[in-house]
Amino acid sequence: MLDAIRWDTDLIRRYDLAGPRYTSYPTAVQFNSQVGTFDLFHALRESRKALRPLSLYVHVPFCANICYYCACNKVITKDRGRAQPYLQRLEQEIQLIACHLEPAQKVEQLHFGGGTPTFLSHDELRQLMAHLRKHFNLLDDDSGDYGIEIDPREADWSTMGLLRELGFNRVSIGLQDLDPAVQRAVNRLQSLEETRAVIDAARTLQFRSINIDLIYGLPKQTPENFARTVEEVISLQPDRLSVFNYAHLPERFMPQRRINSQELPSPAQKLQMLQRTIEQLTAAGYRYIGMDHFALPDDELAIAQEEQTLQRNFQGYTTHGHCDLIGLGVSAISQIGDLYCQNNSDLNQYQNTLAAAQLATSRGLVCNADDRLRRAVIQQLICNFSLEFAEIEQAFNIDFQGYFGALWPQLQGMANDGLIKLERERIEVLPAGRLLVRSVCMVFDAYLEQQNRQRFSRVI
Repeated sequence: MLDAIRWDTDLIRRYDLAGPRYTSYPTAVQFNSQVGTFDLFHALRESRKALRPLSLYVHVPFCANICYYCACNKVITKDRGRAQPYLQRLEQEIQLIACHLEPAQKVEQLHFGGGTPTFLSHDELRQLMAHLRKHFNLLDDDSGDYGIEIDPREADWSTMGLLRELGFNRVSIGLQDLDPAVQRAVNRLQSLEETRAVIDAARTLQFRSINIDLIYGLPKQTPENFARTVEEVISLQPDRLSVFNYAHLPERFMPQRRINSQELPSPAQKLQMLQRTIEQLTAAGYRYIGMDHFALPDDELAIAQEEQTLQRNFQGYTTHGHCDLIGLGVSAISQIGDLYCQNNSDLNQYQNTLAAAQLATSRGLVCNADDRLRRAVIQQLICNFSLEFAEIEQAFNIDFQGYFGALWPQLQGMANDGLIKLERERIEVLPAGRLLVRSVCMVFDAYLEQQNRQRFSRVI
């Protein structure tokens, strides 16, 4: 793992294509409206019969201020009162889902995302957690991975104390960039002091893990000023870091239209930023987990990757891929066995459907045998940077080279270019190919040719 990445500019230029991030396979682009609540009830029944452990994702869509780069499903409002009718419907959804599950199914993982989850008042957060505890088997011994996304401008010591008291033990902090000119260009003014105060509180209150999100490729960023941000972040010593490539898609995400595209760094500058960031983080002892993620060697993700138990789902890299993922709230996605399903992304429609005592499932997909096989292949490559053919052959009763024979010329080409080592019994993603692992996974994606690549961000 010490030589986790080798920077090869020529390879990056050739293989830096637009493609999925593979938080699922098939990806959400394949979801369709043929899947509805009947499929969800069937999947929940199977989950209950198998007594599978659970991972809960709760979406809180509200933000007080708009960040121009943001591509999340959110509602911008200063009116804190808007949360109450939403919470009413969310609690209804929790009740409707929970009655199809078994109380013995433990919730190993819980994540509040958004939006800004701490947009909710302390009383509302208490009320929501009490409702979740009433209907789901949340762990009381602090052994679960219970995380929440934090905007340091919307949290203080008392908020952090409340979150710890409610059972949260992980925080993910949005930072993006510390340079004031960049912050003004994306409408997110947030000082280092605000961020440090939240991290100090999390450490004092013994939160188990702190993650910081950064974005490179924002307006007014330069390799020099982004390197300064990374240095400051390293001094905060988070357990994990996510360093995302900003994808400028103003035709899809309206807030991005407020960004002056003339102020965006060039592709060459973005590459410089990423290369320097990798050098800085590696020198500081962080390991490259894959797909924008870095972690300290004693972090659970780094250990899981070493032990080849790392998995990936809609929440990114995880050690809880064996759990059924239940998404709650507007636009939330569930993955239960072979079912993917997503709630309505429109707040009013979500609330109105639940007001009529119906679940808000609007689209999804049930994996077929080929989907399951390719999902396993992509999961192995993206998590472990290697793939043993025998494991796949045994699990799916196929001959690997026979099944994927048509892909062999492409894989051979990648092997010749030094991205992968292609052997008779395995594929290994080489250090020069690890930054481009999405490109390797795309070879196995049966749906990619039919898709509009402009829907996806570039690999780097």
